[in-house]
Amino acid sequence: MPPSNTPMRRRSRLATVFRWSLFGAAAALIALIIAVAIAWAALPGFPSLQSSPNGQTIRVRANDGTVIVALGPSYGEWVPYNDIPPVMVDAMIATEDKRFRMHPGVDPIGMVRGAWRAFLNRGTGRRIEGASTITQQITRNIFLNNSYTFARKFREVILALAMERKFSKNQILELYLNRVYFGGGAYGIDAASRRFFGHGAKQLNLAEAAIIAGLVKAPSNYSPTADARAAIGRARVVLGLMREQGRISAAQLEQANPEDVRLAAEPHQTSARYFTDWALDQLDLYIDETQQQIDVWTTLDLRMQRAADAAIRANVPNGAQGALVALDRDGAVRAMVGGTDYVTSIYNRATQAVRQPGSAWKLFVYLAALEQGHTPNDHVVDEPVTIQGWSPRNSSGRFSGEIDIRTGFAFSVNTIAAKLGNEVGFAAVADMARRFGITTPINTQPSMVLGTSDVRLLDMTRAYAAVSQKGVAVTPYGIIKVTTAKGELLYEHEVDRSRVLVAPQVAAQMTDLLQTAVATGTGRAAQIGRPVAGKTGTTSSNKDGWFMGFSSGLTTGVWMGRDDAKPIPGLQGGRAPAGAFRDFMKVAVANRPIEPFDTQVTLPEWQLEPDEEAYFGEPDQYFVDENGQAVQQPDRTAPAPVDPEAPDPGQQDVQAPADLDQQWLDGVLGRGDQKGRAREPQKVRPNQ
Repeated sequence: MPPSNTPMRRRSRLATVFRWSLFGAAAALIALIIAVAIAWAALPGFPSLQSSPNGQTIRVRANDGTVIVALGPSYGEWVPYNDIPPVMVDAMIATEDKRFRMHPGVDPIGMVRGAWRAFLNRGTGRRIEGASTITQQITRNIFLNNSYTFARKFREVILALAMERKFSKNQILELYLNRVYFGGGAYGIDAASRRFFGHGAKQLNLAEAAIIAGLVKAPSNYSPTADARAAIGRARVVLGLMREQGRISAAQLEQANPEDVRLAAEPHQTSARYFTDWALDQLDLYIDETQQQIDVWTTLDLRMQRAADAAIRANVPNGAQGALVALDRDGAVRAMVGGTDYVTSIYNRATQAVRQPGSAWKLFVYLAALEQGHTPNDHVVDEPVTIQGWSPRNSSGRFSGEIDIRTGFAFSVNTIAAKLGNEVGFAAVADMARRFGITTPINTQPSMVLGTSDVRLLDMTRAYAAVSQKGVAVTPYGIIKVTTAKGELLYEHEVDRSRVLVAPQVAAQMTDLLQTAVATGTGRAAQIGRPVAGKTGTTSSNKDGWFMGFSSGLTTGVWMGRDDAKPIPGLQGGRAPAGAFRDFMKVAVANRPIEPFDTQVTLPEWQLEPDEEAYFGEPDQYFVDENGQAVQQPDRTAPAPVDPEAPDPGQQDVQAPADLDQQWLDGVLGRGDQKGRAREPQKVRPNQ
């Protein structure tokens, strides 16, 4: 029997497999070299990588250039390799890639270990970490994403090999330490050092470097501001690795105490965040830039903002909230407080909340009456009146007979406002409110003259600001300009003073009434030692208190109340809100020249009478309920409001009016054959 040739055939097959394996390996190596070469050629230069951070940073600045808040990723100064403390370099290498100085960009030992772990944990769904080198991590950080796929991992390897061919080890470390994310919005060691320790990266000591190096694995879990104990524990692991690898001595390990590291104080979330939230919400309307770092220059005056915050906190009743808005003569928002504490509630009651304004709404009633020919000296009879089944009563429960309009406004006499509203037409009052910037629905029930329609504080403030500007529309704005980090102008605000809402003489007469209300009427608590014009507002059962006023070119609105609209004993527009207005304005206008109004203060008739008890004597016995009816005050222990109003939910809403037409303007300004009276007011579009 001939000898078997099976061993020969087996050797032949093995030789063939070996040859094909060599061929495949050679082809793979050639393909890898080609891929790396292509990637090497496509890589940008080192200066380009230094100047291309990921994500957009927005710095919001006050009107003096001070940074109020920085949003988005934070990048500190770029720290050259030679300026990076050696302990920071050693800590990062010991923690993230101990063979960094030896491998070509990928670590075969680490990859094998990672593959073995993946095999042992197959089927568990666990993601295996720890196989990526520092070079791979910076490659992923700059060029790729964090998706966990084979294709992404392959591209990561190619790019890492290419980076090692193009850049030195020190350059790669410089890129890594200046670009890696350390949590808290901080990218790079300088941003992280400033964020957590309050100083630049060049001053990092061993313990601080260990804390920062420990963050890379899980920035949110080991952040010293989020979990100090976890951060200290992780730092001790880093120090142990450094000692194990001979990067620090036993004495250095003994002296490094992460527990003794002093963390930088957390930035205080001040009330200015109400303003920045409101202003930045409009940013998309002005610019399309979403990549470059930008500076948003705003109208906020930090001195005024601090005064506004202090005024609200000092005057708001216990358990209540308060809001304040201050507008300059061109509409620039100089201060905005949306609540007593931004940290506990980011709800902005200055721009978002809608509440009944009470007698502060009478501004529109009297504007409509003045525009249709009335003057502050006209006489109206304060007497019982019924309008469409609604019978308003005064807060005093009395009627004073014939008085002038100035007196009726100064002491917030409800029957006078009701009579004037009925005469000019409730639709005309609603149109006037729309014209002056009220954007919320307005009911046209008779009780609307006492402030039964919900409004926003910002809208009411702009309305009073327009009166202070002699009838010219005032549009609130918060952003002056937007620039790139290099100073390129992307947007600049332009003030529009072209819209005349009422004739100048109408605005002057309204100012006459408003300054009388502060000088001798319900707003006396708002006096600041210089000319002030303003109006109080108090809703039924003391649920809301308002004060709106202006002086020296600055218009300020204040609201106080509970978010759940429950009554607050003693809350009156002429008390806490007027007090907050006074405290704020004393600081806000201190450096402004005193500006007398165009009209002199004229004492109302009742101020000349000996009996002031008619308005300021006994506690009120009546208030107007939710149905617009006068009823006996149920709570005799609560101080009666100086000017309580008659909230009525109302059913009929007036929609946003159309454009002003020239014919109507001619009537308002007394041109043509109007003989001092405007025709039926046309609807106007609210100034957005």
